[in-house]
Amino acid sequence: MRKWLTASVVLYFLYGLFIYWYLFYFSNSVIPHELKGTAVDPNTFMNGREILLSQDYSRIKNFLFFLSIPLEWFIFFVILCIGLSKKFQQWAESATKISFVQSALYFFWLSLLVTVVTLPLEWFSYQVSKDYQITTQSASGWIRDEVTDFLVNYLIMAIVVIVLYALIRKFQKRWWLYAWLLSVPFTLFLMFIQPVVIDPLYNDFYPLTDKQLEEKILSLADEANIPAEHVYEVNMSSKTNALNAYVTGIGSNSRIVLWDTTLQKLDEDEILFIMAHEMGHYVMKHIYIGVGGYLVLSFVGLFLISRIMDVAVRKWGPRLQVKSIRDLASLPLLLMIIGMLSFASSPLTNMVSRVQEKKADLYAIEMTEDADAAVQTFQHLSKYGLSEVNPPALVKIFRYGHPTLMERIIYIQQQEETE
Repeated sequence: MRKWLTASVVLYFLYGLFIYWYLFYFSNSVIPHELKGTAVDPNTFMNGREILLSQDYSRIKNFLFFLSIPLEWFIFFVILCIGLSKKFQQWAESATKISFVQSALYFFWLSLLVTVVTLPLEWFSYQVSKDYQITTQSASGWIRDEVTDFLVNYLIMAIVVIVLYALIRKFQKRWWLYAWLLSVPFTLFLMFIQPVVIDPLYNDFYPLTDKQLEEKILSLADEANIPAEHVYEVNMSSKTNALNAYVTGIGSNSRIVLWDTTLQKLDEDEILFIMAHEMGHYVMKHIYIGVGGYLVLSFVGLFLISRIMDVAVRKWGPRLQVKSIRDLASLPLLLMIIGMLSFASSPLTNMVSRVQEKKADLYAIEMTEDADAAVQTFQHLSKYGLSEVNPPALVKIFRYGHPTLMERIIYIQQQEETE
């Protein structure tokens, strides 16, 4: 066990060194020479200080992202190796004989420990965003959101853990199939309640206050045959200087949401382009396609998890202090496998997302007939969010669910030239 722990520490350290070398020394975000002086070139819409800040900020945030991903795997592995998972199970079993309460207690201790261990990295990330003036949120507000996040995630995941281990104990061979079948209505339920129950816990939402702008947006919606009655505005200026807009929810709870920072910093034609982009997602049913893709991936993923869990417990159960997958002590192993498979599948899911975002961009151009507004919007997104126009390849593959800003501006200009 000592060798395993030492090897995992060394491996994580070497991984961190590689990521640091890749981001800070090997890769660069310089645009191709032939694009110098065009709308893609940051020098045309940023000053020298903003360009340097965007490069430094992006590198640091990307580095923190790549560090945080395997950190949770490492924590789960250590919890298993030192017997802490087994100890959590014993505490839960000694507290009550009711199995679902045992699962809830066990998961509370596990969640609390992981949150505490990862908190310094989260705090450092917050401080970086504040230093670069992306985050405007106070420390007390950030802490409040972190506590809210912990409680919301705990309540949702506790339900998942309780049901999952009940299925594992009753259907040890086919638990993954029944878990997948139950995940379908549960996922749809969460998507339905998110805009009206979960999101308001973090921010204040209200109908767009600029009624003239709302009328123009609703006119676009009517043109696209979207049954929208309101566009929602969310108070984000107390937390960030970045810009955003999105579609959330399904059915009668679906919403088009604009950050108030977007309203404050973009012109009307740029806002209309963003709204047309979001409507493109609705018209092309990207939300439902995303749900369908998730269900396919989760089916394959749960099957693989069940097989990997069986092999891992059979081969290394004594060293991990896990007797059976039926034991609550096996949960860190399950979460570690889920994390690894999710990360491994992220290039595929990000690629599909980028295709959808491109289609929504082109739809918005057709609807608004204003390519200039689209280009200016992307330039402002880069400027106010200090995001790179041309990020390194690994960053794009593992982080970007949207095309890069360089790609978006280029294909919009190409679309304009062909018309």
